[in-house]
Amino acid sequence: MKKYVLITGASGGIGQAVAMNLAAKGYHLYLHYNQNEQSIRNLITKLETYGGEYIPIQADFSSADGYQSVLPQIFSLDAMIHCGGKSHYGLLVDLKHSEAEELMNIHVLNPMMLTKELLPKLLTKRTGNIIVVTSIWGQTGAACEVAYSAAKGAQIAFVKALSKEVALNGIRVNAIAPGAVDTPMMEAFTPEELEQVSFEIPMGRMAKPAEIAASAAFLLSDESSYITGQVLSVNGGWYT
Repeated sequence: MKKYVLITGASGGIGQAVAMNLAAKGYHLYLHYNQNEQSIRNLITKLETYGGEYIPIQADFSSADGYQSVLPQIFSLDAMIHCGGKSHYGLLVDLKHSEAEELMNIHVLNPMMLTKELLPKLLTKRTGNIIVVTSIWGQTGAACEVAYSAAKGAQIAFVKALSKEVALNGIRVNAIAPGAVDTPMMEAFTPEELEQVSFEIPMGRMAKPAEIAASAAFLLSDESSYITGQVLSVNGGWYT
């Protein structure tokens, strides 16, 4: 039986790794992106070797109603994996209202409303998975990333609450909280800063996107059939 997974933020480092992992396992994928169409086209070219269906979907989640353009393009659905995100660095006193609004739209409002609208497709089947890729900062917070930490913390609360609401319907809801991951999001840091980050992590290095993808594949699989409402910390021991 064909299984379809929606990956939001599929053009990013983690999203692409998740797509590669799941395509290799035979899943068919809806690949959401915003601006980086070429990245999605390149990704689909790589995925085609697996012989599945890979459907690109453009939507701007920085807008409060961005999720609505995704809905008409989703037909059969078995799981959602929310990978999209945008970092923000700076003191809270310097935060602009527009920046805070954009962060909440991208990380909280659009994923929540998109899930709400697509949830009936999973309820009808009485099975399904929802996975949110959040962050270590949603668990413990980070100075100079207050708004980002707040958005990621909201994702965790969303996961814990929704998991209780849909558990009897056979739907599992979990989160993955990576620490530092070697993706383009880290390009804002200098080599010296990245070296310091690696020094602070007990395992001495950042995560690879494929390691986050493997965690998502596990949560999607029957091997995690009794796991719901949990936050899987994939951070090299940085925060325990």
